[in-house]
Amino acid sequence: MEDKVYCEHAARCAGCPQIDHVYSEQLAFKTARVVTAFARYPMLKDVRIENARGTAARVGYRTRAKLVGGKNAALGLFAKGAAHEVVDIPSCRVMSDEVKSAVATIRAWLALPSVPSLRTIADGGRISAIDAREVRDENQVSVIVTLILRKPSMLSESELAALEALEALAARETNICSLAVSFVDANAIQLLGRELRVIHGPSSVRDRIGLGSVYQLATHGSFVQAHREQTEAIHERIVIALRAALHELDGKRILDLYAGSGALGLQLADTGARILLVESYEPAVEQARAAAQEQGLQDVHVYAGDVADVAHELVTADVEVDAVIVNPPRRGVARAARAAIANLAPAVIVYVSCHPETLARDLADFARMGFSTSAASPFDMIPLTDEVETLVVLHKTNIPAPTVLYENKEIIVVDKAPNEPTTPQGEHAHCLLARVQRIKGCAKAAPIHRLDEGTSGVCIFAKETRFVSKWSDALQAETAVKKYIALVRGSIRATGTVDRPLTDDGRTREASTRYELVETVSHHSLVAAYPNEGRTHQIRRHFAAIDHPILGDSRYGDAASNRHLVERHGLDRAFLHCQQITLTHPDTRTTITFEAVLSGDLQAVLASLAAR
Repeated sequence: MEDKVYCEHAARCAGCPQIDHVYSEQLAFKTARVVTAFARYPMLKDVRIENARGTAARVGYRTRAKLVGGKNAALGLFAKGAAHEVVDIPSCRVMSDEVKSAVATIRAWLALPSVPSLRTIADGGRISAIDAREVRDENQVSVIVTLILRKPSMLSESELAALEALEALAARETNICSLAVSFVDANAIQLLGRELRVIHGPSSVRDRIGLGSVYQLATHGSFVQAHREQTEAIHERIVIALRAALHELDGKRILDLYAGSGALGLQLADTGARILLVESYEPAVEQARAAAQEQGLQDVHVYAGDVADVAHELVTADVEVDAVIVNPPRRGVARAARAAIANLAPAVIVYVSCHPETLARDLADFARMGFSTSAASPFDMIPLTDEVETLVVLHKTNIPAPTVLYENKEIIVVDKAPNEPTTPQGEHAHCLLARVQRIKGCAKAAPIHRLDEGTSGVCIFAKETRFVSKWSDALQAETAVKKYIALVRGSIRATGTVDRPLTDDGRTREASTRYELVETVSHHSLVAAYPNEGRTHQIRRHFAAIDHPILGDSRYGDAASNRHLVERHGLDRAFLHCQQITLTHPDTRTTITFEAVLSGDLQAVLASLAAR
């Protein structure tokens, strides 16, 4: 297993960045990536990271390929160091033979002197990419192919004729069993569009992860793991973990979130478990429902919609679940979904992640809400790349106390976690105040100031309400300094002051915020902000007012920038952290400073931006 893999495209293609390393080094790299991601969070310091599980199938394993269209009918990936140059990869070592054969058929069709608009965008047409997926049903192996076209979604007569020619070509190539076109906007983040039209073959095809297992119905655009062998290994580990936690699966209610076409959920239903599948991609939902009906799996309920919305509806309806499985995209589990899952209070949560950085972020949040793990199991799902899949099993535990930054007889200063309200809020089952009150001597604690739910960092509490007033006065005194770290959109001046009144509850009051540029990060500005007052959302409103909104701020920020940051860099809240508070002790008149290091999720975002 130590032999290196040779590929004729490796010098230019960026698809396999680990191809020059022997396999043991690749596995060590992937294990280290998980270790680094977890190390940013004190909550995860006791989690044991297992060595990444390797595989003998390091070539010809990839059962799905998403390829970009380039010049001269090229279908491949972007070149190393050239963001817009596509490398044609007809001899790719990682694609399965069936997928390569199907791609070759499309490549040959693109090279024909057919309708110019149905060539690649690089060749002056509107085909941006293709998606080819292998499916297996017992001994039959075939491929479903999707052409991704830039909108408009209307097809001209000549385009329809060209597609008919492709349909005829596909019919002769027996491995292409279904062909569709998907239409996307020019500025879309996702490769596939929501509007899809099947032009050849059935809209769905049976696909089995393990030979003889329950099948799913694969459809164009639905999620599938890249490596069958490793997927089967993960599924086996999940079943073992569920049996260990629940003792038996028969009759247990399992909520499968981000379920795709039901590859795992349908297999669990075959054991007698009561399955609730949730998936936002409606074609996959329809196929999961159809597959359950075809196979007589009676107790399978399928929900189409946003995971957070459906989970919240289940909480509202007092639905009881024994276990929750999550397998989200690289952006991780949405923070609203995490809160809803915790409110459902399952005995066990199984988390399958393709992105260690968002996994670690989510695990720290779950730990805050009383769900923790002792180990993480990485799998080499995509050999020769930097990517790693990780399986984690979470169990109910005690809700931990926050990290104490300072304490005396009258106050306690703690490090507030992100996505946590300072005091009770109706939609949240947990808050920082409740965690502080778990600390010895703090049962009667009360907040001296409040941070927004999404803001992390220094937060001060009085141990009894009789101490609130004098420490609040100290915090509001002219000698007090509050320092926040924020990442704002675009390039900002080195220093400045935003002096702008703010209106709350119909009353306008003076407010000013001084700032200093710390560094420029990927065309954005990391700043230290010093609010002179403590008006509601003062820093967020002030930076938005000068057209440098805080990134990730859903209320005052820029929607397009926020969408990019969550998809590409895992930023799921406003990038705002109370790093330091300095004030004069009201009794001794000495100066004291409280400081909290930048929270792990924001550290991860900065590292991701810097890497880009």
